[in-house]
Amino acid sequence: MDEVEWMHRNPKAEDLRIGLISWAGTYLTFESYKNTVTANAKSLGRRQIWDLLVSNEHETEAVVRLKSLKGLYLLCEGDGSVCHGQPRTSHHGCFLLRFHRNGKWTLQCIISGRYLESDGSDVFCNSRVLSAYHMWTPRPALHVHVTLYSPIYRTYARADHTVGRIWVDTAIPCMEECGFLLHFEDGCYHLETSTHHFLSHVDRFVSQLSSQTAFHMQVRPGGLVALCDGEGGTLYPQGSHLLLGLGSSPMKGAQVCATSSRLTPMSLFQFEYDSKSPTLQLRSTNGCYLVQRPHRTVMADGHPMESDTFFRVHWNCGKIILQSSNGRFLSIAPNGLLIANATLPGPNEELAIRFANRPFLVLRGRYGYVGSTSERDLIQCNMDQPDCIQLLPCHQGIYHFQAQGGSFWSITSFGTFRPWGKFALNFCIELQGSNLLTVLAPNGFYIRADRSGTLLADSEDVTKECIWEF
Repeated sequence: MDEVEWMHRNPKAEDLRIGLISWAGTYLTFESYKNTVTANAKSLGRRQIWDLLVSNEHETEAVVRLKSLKGLYLLCEGDGSVCHGQPRTSHHGCFLLRFHRNGKWTLQCIISGRYLESDGSDVFCNSRVLSAYHMWTPRPALHVHVTLYSPIYRTYARADHTVGRIWVDTAIPCMEECGFLLHFEDGCYHLETSTHHFLSHVDRFVSQLSSQTAFHMQVRPGGLVALCDGEGGTLYPQGSHLLLGLGSSPMKGAQVCATSSRLTPMSLFQFEYDSKSPTLQLRSTNGCYLVQRPHRTVMADGHPMESDTFFRVHWNCGKIILQSSNGRFLSIAPNGLLIANATLPGPNEELAIRFANRPFLVLRGRYGYVGSTSERDLIQCNMDQPDCIQLLPCHQGIYHFQAQGGSFWSITSFGTFRPWGKFALNFCIELQGSNLLTVLAPNGFYIRADRSGTLLADSEDVTKECIWEF
């Protein structure tokens, strides 16, 4: 097989979303009441997420604005107060962002020259003399399940558990070893592999979190990050085999992004979902798209702008049904070829999906992550730290959900869940976007996030509370 190259998606605006943590460990927060800004929150939620808008960037600084999910901007007024609203002039709401070696940021108001600071509760801009109170720790508001991509070598990282090392040598992230978890604790990050080991400062895997697995994150506009040990060392690919290790002179950081994939390079398709309509495109590893050709033939030689590369999506109990632009449904011919022939979908038009590089799921919904706690009997959907749900493939399109202790998810008569069941139950996963899914529970209802914080399976239809980021 000829060498192929995976298409790395360029960052979008939502990829540059961050939370800013003050010296006191609290998050910069926009309040709905009178459009005020505080730093009271202890965890990262919707009101603590800001879009970083960059107008000018240099090596150690950039001119930026911070825009909330409400569409309003962080503003510094002449009296030193900080509020949340619309800029009145071209420079109103602009800050000089400086990157410091310890991974911290400072934000200096362009107009007044004063620094953004907090006393652990209130936020203001009063002082022109830099101090520790002006330091903010950026926390990317991304899903904790990531792949690591080097823009220099244009390759992805993979964990090699036979030798306990990470290599940055994979052109296509189709293996489960290419998936990592980024744990955030006490201002540091811990990199966990798909087999739940942690990378240490000596470039080896260990089984437990410790100070030796803690890395500081250097964040730059554009989605670029670097992991550092706080003592001058930075993780980057080294040597001819591109071993990921600590060194003192890396060329660039590693970009964090999220991807969707299928089994092997020959059967691997990139899932490109149109959020404005229930259609998708499937990009193969040869760089072309799945497309319907004359005589109902389906080929993998389409151009992304061709209308026949868009397929309408239908789901039936975890199996996907693809409808071509002429209304025909894709099915498997007796000779094994994929064709667009059927006018009505049936069992032969139902195609199963299989996660190749996702041995586990981490689900984030409207109110937080899905996880369990010793204080509550039921699985919750508003956690700041997630549980890993081990995926045990069963029949096509069906998975068993296994908790971290080896037990299975169980469901009660009320549609709630417990993490210590003795028997495996069937769950169906239905993709709703490039990194979005819904889960059909064993009781025939969709799992949703309830405002109370309890995870429930009681929805007959797919609503916003049924959508999970993975």
